[in-house]
Amino acid sequence: MTVDPRLSINQATIKHADLATALRVTADAGIQAIGLWREPVHEVGLDRAAQMLADSGLRFSTHCRGGFFTLPEGTERLAALDDNRRAIEETATLAAAGAEGSTAVLVLVAGGLPAGSRDLIGARERVRDAIGDLAADAKAAGVTLAIEPLHPMYASDRAVVSTLGQALDIAADFDAQVVGAAVDTFHIWWDPQVLEQIARAGREGRIATYQVCDWKTPLAADVLLSRHYPGDGVIDFGSLTRAVIETGYDRDIEVEIFHADIWADAPENVVRRTAEAFGAAVSPHLT
Repeated sequence: MTVDPRLSINQATIKHADLATALRVTADAGIQAIGLWREPVHEVGLDRAAQMLADSGLRFSTHCRGGFFTLPEGTERLAALDDNRRAIEETATLAAAGAEGSTAVLVLVAGGLPAGSRDLIGARERVRDAIGDLAADAKAAGVTLAIEPLHPMYASDRAVVSTLGQALDIAADFDAQVVGAAVDTFHIWWDPQVLEQIARAGREGRIATYQVCDWKTPLAADVLLSRHYPGDGVIDFGSLTRAVIETGYDRDIEVEIFHADIWADAPENVVRRTAEAFGAAVSPHLT
């Protein structure tokens, strides 16, 4: 099987694999890039993780995740901002360790409504304020903060930023090299303005990463675990992928899947199946 050179495995897709296993099975499958998550990196320590990534020969596509800063002023918000600063440092270190073509992109999940709050507008403004607090740190480190809009069903508990347009409106206050957006098919496929907003993101130089997986109903009881292999659901990867590519986006494309059955499978099987699905559903639209 020929593996698309632009495919990157987001580590969430093989969630139960430790860092060493994730790097090994990805490289052994002929995949050239990986996006990492903070928790497995912390398990081995940043310096060790960077060396392991360098030894793997893989490109580094993103670091997941920062964000969760919709809290009001106080010690918890300050702690969240400090944690994001550490995530920025991690991203820069790992990007430097990855193979040529690695990108220093930290994906931000905004956070949901604080406990007891119904102030959605205010929560979004606190996201903007937090990014303002972090922008100088990101610029100094050479890191792009990628605001990821999540499907509206997550607005209460996970991300008050629900559309690509909202993410771009926040990013517009900052340099495009410092703040961009994550375009994730699972979260944006439903949006009537999605193609227009992808084009806008391209004009503004804001597409920091493109991530793909599929939507299929019925959703899992835990809706967080409802992502599927590309091609197994209803998303039109043709129109979305062509729109992204037409902007000039030339970076790696991550497959990021949260699904209990996929996590229970052997990671070798998952990366192989991911490469096959990507080749069938996404690759034809990259030229």
